[in-house]
This record gives sequence, C-alpha cells and structure tokens, in this order.
Amino acid sequence: MKIRNLKYLLSFSIPASVAFSFTQEGWLSFFPLLYAFAFIPALEVVLRTDARNMDKLERETAAKDKTFDWLLYLTVPLQYIFLFWFVYILSQENLWSTEFFGRILSFGLLCGVLGINVAHELGHRSNKFEQNLSKLLLFTSLYSHFFIEHNQGHHKNVATDEDPATARYNEWLYIFWFRSMIFSYLSAWEIQIKNLKHRRLSFFCLKNEMLFFMLIQLGFILLIFIFLSWEIALGFVLAGIFGGILLETVNYIEHYGLKREKVSENRYEDVRPKHSWNSNHLVGRVMLFELTRHSDHHANPHKKYQILENHKENPQLPGGYPGMMLLSMFPPLFFWIMNPILKKELPSN
Repeated sequence: MKIRNLKYLLSFSIPASVAFSFTQEGWLSFFPLLYAFAFIPALEVVLRTDARNMDKLERETAAKDKTFDWLLYLTVPLQYIFLFWFVYILSQENLWSTEFFGRILSFGLLCGVLGINVAHELGHRSNKFEQNLSKLLLFTSLYSHFFIEHNQGHHKNVATDEDPATARYNEWLYIFWFRSMIFSYLSAWEIQIKNLKHRRLSFFCLKNEMLFFMLIQLGFILLIFIFLSWEIALGFVLAGIFGGILLETVNYIEHYGLKREKVSENRYEDVRPKHSWNSNHLVGRVMLFELTRHSDHHANPHKKYQILENHKENPQLPGGYPGMMLLSMFPPLFFWIMNPILKKELPSN
C-alpha cells in the first residue's frame, strides 16, 4: 500500500473521539458529535474536492491489496470493544445525567459511522467470512435486517417508489426517517419469507435469518436488563436507534429526488451512476471508506471501496456527507439548495 492510501486510517479518528468522550464529563462527553458535524464540515468547506480517478494499473494494484480489507476487518473487534466499554461505563454513570446521554449519542455515532457503514461495505462481498463480519457489525447497532433489505431490496428498487430508502422530491427528512426505517424492516421480512418459500423451507428454521436476527438482538437486550438494569438496556437501544437514524440520513442525501424511468409495466431502466448523488469531498470520502462515491457503488455494487470512481454523469452534492447531513436537518434550506441542482442536472425531476 502506498503512503497516500494510509489516508483511510483517518476513519479511526471517530473511535478515537468516542474513546476521548468516554473518559470526559459534561459537554465533552458529546465531543464526537462536535467533531463529526462541526469540525469536519468546516474542514470540507476549506479543502478542495478531489474528482480524480486511479489509472488502470493503480486500480488493479489497489484491488488486490489486502491492506484495504484488513482496515475493514479491524473495525469488528474495535466495535465490540466499544460496545462492552459502553455498557460498562453506563453501569458506572449517574443515570439520566449529561454524561449518560453523551455516552449514548457517542456510541450511536460509532454505530452509524463505523458499525453500519463498514457492514455495508462487507455485506457486498461475495465470501461468507466477510458477510459474517458484516452481520456481526450490524448486531451492535440492532440493524441486522439491513443486510437482507439493502442487498436484495434497496439495490434492486433504488430510485423508484418501491424503495423505502429513496427519499422523494420535497420529502422532509423527519418523515423519511419513519418511512424508511419502518418499511425497510418490513421489506426485509417480506424478502426473507419469499426466499424461504422459494426454497420450500419452514418459517421456523435456521435459514430464517430475520428470525435469528430478531431473537439474538432481543436476547442481548434482555441480558443487559437482567444483569444490569432497564436503564442501561434502554441506553443500548437508544444508541442503536441513533446509529440507524444516521444511516437513514445518509440514505436520504444519497438518492434524494432521483428517479429511474419505467421502461415497461414490470421493469425500470437499469441502475446507472446518475441515480445516486456523488460527493468528491475528500474528508468525507476517507472518513466513510469512499461511501460518498455512491454513484459508482450502485452502478457496480461489488466493486471494493478503494477503487470506486467518479463519473461525469453522476449528480454532484454541493457539500460533503457530514455537511449535507447537517443541512438536511433544516428541510426548507435543504430544498432551497438541492432542488435547483436536481432540476438542472435532471430536468425530468
């Protein structure tokens, strides 16, 4: 790996900020939120975007370099260390204190940025080892259904009204949260039941992953409740919900207002880079393992993060992901900025 590719180590500044917050009191227990949604967006305003792509030789070399994979694998034990540290530190806190909520939001941020995001990358890999790592990460965020719905639902239905994770034109973020979270979960069950019927398997079998996910997640929450307290169990659930909200906020900005044309009664046009918003803002790219080059990801879902490319046809976000997530919290302002860009690049919208 070339020295310049060590830039992805910057992703681990998020767990470092969470570790700092776990040892602090008062407002410093919320430090990771300030780092992610104040410092980083400000930095992206100052720094230039980088739309360059690797040449063919660099791309082939990077695709074979296992160091990029090991950076992902490292997040799994790291996430579990923070999970148990989180549960332990809540057991030592004064419940309902400033620090109590600071720990919850800090760990929730880690769930969204490290847990679910890396799980998303690994979930697209073809081997079982990496897929199982993806499921382990999603468990820590109580978002295991994402593995099924994202790969078999979202990627099939993206940029259509059939996809709960695609934000409609002028849809407020807060409405989208509820719609996407509820209907994505129901969609995962629908996909799972359909798969079982196709394979002529019983609902109560080991192949029913949705049932397994539900039972193991509820089981872990119950263990915390029995051996610690209901407040700590609630804290874990709230952290998971916050991580899920961060994921859904990313979903919101990734496909806002974009639509695939229907070419026949039962078929939409193929997914192309133009059906996802792209961001070449360097800090967001590095922090999120190139998730921001989402246009290429949807056009080529099995391409590894380190070789994702910028395309001329993909619509470009005016800011990096952290800044756009912050902007989406103010829907009228978000629409004022995004809708003219949407109409300019995609007149049919």
